[in-house]
Amino acid sequence: MTTKNLGTVIIGLVLIFFVTAVATAADRERYNVLVVMSYAPDYQFVQEIQEGIESVLSHNSRIEYVYLDTRNNFAGGPQKAKMAYELYLKLAPDGVIVADDNAQSMFTLPYLKGRVETPVIFCGVNSDPEKYGYPAANVTGVLERHHVSQTLALAKQLLPTIRTFSVMGSDSLSARSSVEHFHKEEHTFPAKFVGASFPGTLAEAKKMARQMRSTSDVLYMPTIRGVRDDAGNALVEKEVVAAVAQAYGKPIISGNNYSIPYGMLCGVVKTGQEQGSLAAEMLLKAMQGTPLSELPVTRNRKGKSVINVTVMKAFGIKPKPIVLRGTELVRTEP
Repeated sequence: MTTKNLGTVIIGLVLIFFVTAVATAADRERYNVLVVMSYAPDYQFVQEIQEGIESVLSHNSRIEYVYLDTRNNFAGGPQKAKMAYELYLKLAPDGVIVADDNAQSMFTLPYLKGRVETPVIFCGVNSDPEKYGYPAANVTGVLERHHVSQTLALAKQLLPTIRTFSVMGSDSLSARSSVEHFHKEEHTFPAKFVGASFPGTLAEAKKMARQMRSTSDVLYMPTIRGVRDDAGNALVEKEVVAAVAQAYGKPIISGNNYSIPYGMLCGVVKTGQEQGSLAAEMLLKAMQGTPLSELPVTRNRKGKSVINVTVMKAFGIKPKPIVLRGTELVRTEP
């Protein structure tokens, strides 16, 4: 073998060793992550959270999802949470993300909080973190808060006559927790908060809407998913919003991006993508060695103005051009 050929062989072996070493290092940096969702995979906010998580972790993590589906079957939640824990034991993940309130009480508290060393990051939590004993030695995360003042301010730009507002949410922990924070923040609201209702059925929702029409100028709806028909079947949120809007006869507003095309007037919306990406960024830092004590509980901050032009025209609203500037315009879904 000539000296030239020998040099070529040596260079080739070095390159092979280098590529193998890089691949091995990259494989070592790949994390196993378990994500436990409170709701079903067809719920849009769940899909948004998932998008946010994957925008941060998809290139460096293997992600396993579990859905407790507690909106459609609350009673079955604890059993699914137990199954999620069994999967946790099998996977031995490097980190866990737990989304929304029901999964905190059904999964994180009984199985993980203070019981394992795995970093656990929550997101989508509407309750005060102290309710769950957060932050804990192995738990921190992201609170979910509505942009109520900003949404009311946007609604008043469209309808300056708005003086009062009421709230309607499904009879759920997330909706009731959101309203608790409305009470705490009402001194900042540009309209008077006059009451809240939490219907369990569509008949109750329509009855409450007709009653609220005489006491408020606009109805804020944090979430209405989970309301049932007379036979006990869970209805899709779009159907409930349409029925409530007809019964209320006045504008409905919301802080959820997906709800406004169902027939609501407007909102300064929060997104699941922000919840998911913030939680994933915190978890990535934790898996890379940052102590959870250096990752304090945080909350969503971003808001986007959205106006439904179909509803706006139906109420004969003709806003000034400055109101529409920088605002996303949508139409009611057929």
